[in-house]
Amino acid sequence: MELTIYNTLSRKKELFVPIHAPHVGMYVCGPTVYGDGHLGHARPAITFDILFRYLTHLGYKVRYVRNITDVGHLENDADSGEDKIAKKARLDQLEPMEVVQYYTNRYHKAMEALNVLPPSIEPHASGHIMEQIEFVQKILDAGFAYKSAGSVYFDVEKYNKKYHYGKLSGRNVEEMLESTRSLDGQSEKRKSVDFALWKKASPEHIMRWKAPWSEGFPGWHMECSAMGTKYLGDEFDIHGGGMDLMFPHHECEIAQSTAALGKETVKYWMHNNMITINGQKMGKSLGNFITLEEFFTGNHPLLTQPFSPMTVRFFILQAQYRSTVDFSSDALQASEKGLSRLMEGYARLQKLTASEISTVETAGLRTKCEEAMCDDLNTPIVISHLFDALKAINLVHDGKETISAEDLTELNSVFHLFVEDLLGLIVENEATGNEAYKKAIDLLLNIRLDAKKNKDWATSDKIRNELTALGFEIKDTKDGFEWKI
Repeated sequence: MELTIYNTLSRKKELFVPIHAPHVGMYVCGPTVYGDGHLGHARPAITFDILFRYLTHLGYKVRYVRNITDVGHLENDADSGEDKIAKKARLDQLEPMEVVQYYTNRYHKAMEALNVLPPSIEPHASGHIMEQIEFVQKILDAGFAYKSAGSVYFDVEKYNKKYHYGKLSGRNVEEMLESTRSLDGQSEKRKSVDFALWKKASPEHIMRWKAPWSEGFPGWHMECSAMGTKYLGDEFDIHGGGMDLMFPHHECEIAQSTAALGKETVKYWMHNNMITINGQKMGKSLGNFITLEEFFTGNHPLLTQPFSPMTVRFFILQAQYRSTVDFSSDALQASEKGLSRLMEGYARLQKLTASEISTVETAGLRTKCEEAMCDDLNTPIVISHLFDALKAINLVHDGKETISAEDLTELNSVFHLFVEDLLGLIVENEATGNEAYKKAIDLLLNIRLDAKKNKDWATSDKIRNELTALGFEIKDTKDGFEWKI
């Protein structure tokens, strides 16, 4: 089965053909660690986690690089102003790397809770200053950059005469250039569309390094060009990130790499769409910013209850990654119920007893799920196929139908592959490491079963009633019992 993915650059689905098969190089723009991660940050992490898992399943050897931006990202994504991390460090009277470490630790903790696999390499921008300096020099040597007052800027107009600046985002740069007058010495830049490759540090700037042009720091866009090619080579397969990074960040990356190397480095560009609240992008300035920790604890006015990491993951996977998802507490509650149904059905499947023949139809599930994944990672269609299979599972569980050993083994295999290995959904108490808790409840309910067999109704009722009072739902089945909170 052949994988097709939507290439943002060509604006169409393309057959995925790696440059150096069976090896695949994948670079994804990771977090800028200056504040608490929110739901919007979870979407690219989960999207490219799914791609990482599926490419590995297909047999590719994937080198997945996800960067940490910890220098050079200025306020409002501009070329002037204060570094976001340096500003946080100044306000909190900390070393910048203390800020970086604190928020990196929090990000890793959230990713672990969401069952996002760690990347193969996680480079920090601040750890690759020399590579960025060398990359800037290549662009200068190629004639597509200029020095100004100790800073270095990319010459968009000159680049656009030979190549095409704006090809990724579809912007008409000719119109932008025509409407941009000369800045008459009011700025270090020749044109407002030019962007910084290296900035000379002001006296109060905390984070600075020595370069041939000045003591300063790299521009925000430079880190990904330098680190991507360092770890994946001059040409690699996939570069991903959120749609909000398409312009200017990824557009500038294409220009930098093409100017320095004389060719484009990335074969497939992939962008996940946004998560909105009431149609607006989530952000602190709009007052609709909800951190992942607030989702997990329920401590936010827009939330009616806490939502587990797996509920958040399932909520994101219920939409195809290129579609917009509008958040509401009701939508998350619906995802919570859907996830509960899926995981309960999966648990029932693992307890089914095989019969000699099958009276339920289970054939073709693996193929249908594979086809959906190969169609640009269409996770909502995969989930719908799994829900369809739950009907057969419940009929066998209730004794209304039978399933053969061969079909039962295949069904278990398909559910394990798609639910756990590819969608990354795990039983919640396993996700929190509370397996002992689960075993303790099972032990109590097994004692209750023994009491019922011995007609010790007082003990049986006491266990059931007290667990029910604590919020447990207990269901007797022909094979024993089921429970949930």
